[in-house]
Amino acid sequence: MNKILVLFYSRSGNVAQMAAYVAEGANQVPDTEVRTRHVDEATAEDVVWCDGLAVGSPTNMGILSWKMKRFWDETMFDQWMKVDGKIACAFSSAGGWGGGMEMACQSILTVLMNFGFLVFGVTDYAGKRLTLHYGAVTSKAPRDPADQESCRILGRRLAEWTAFCIHGRKDQHPASKDIPRLLPSEID
Repeated sequence: MNKILVLFYSRSGNVAQMAAYVAEGANQVPDTEVRTRHVDEATAEDVVWCDGLAVGSPTNMGILSWKMKRFWDETMFDQWMKVDGKIACAFSSAGGWGGGMEMACQSILTVLMNFGFLVFGVTDYAGKRLTLHYGAVTSKAPRDPADQESCRILGRRLAEWTAFCIHGRKDQHPASKDIPRLLPSEID
């Protein structure tokens, strides 16, 4: 069984909405169990349990929130070698475009790499101008269908990579899927 944890912090509810879409995407992969946890309710055992982890945080001055950073500094401190080799990705929302969401994703990915997670970006376009190279990002709530789809793509890709790399399910390799994808040449 593929085990995915969607761990997030959300003050306004925007990242919580993104987390729900990420979980929805992960649930598209057969034989996948998904847990969604707010960082205030999450435990180290949740992270140790999972094969794949999606971490979401609001963008706070271009980086992850202090609450999410504290979780990794304090709650996960003694779990250092217990999560090495798991697969992870990031997502973030800011108050406006240009608010640093991709930098926030990179700061999340940096924390995860320090714990030994294998992190990834996504080459797929979720809309005409929306990529997930560093993770799923949105301005405020994910109201636009392309923003929602970017979160679903991220969750699905996490579950696919985890199924393939951790469980050896070759049929779940993303390149083996017949999924319609927008290519850079199709973008205005």
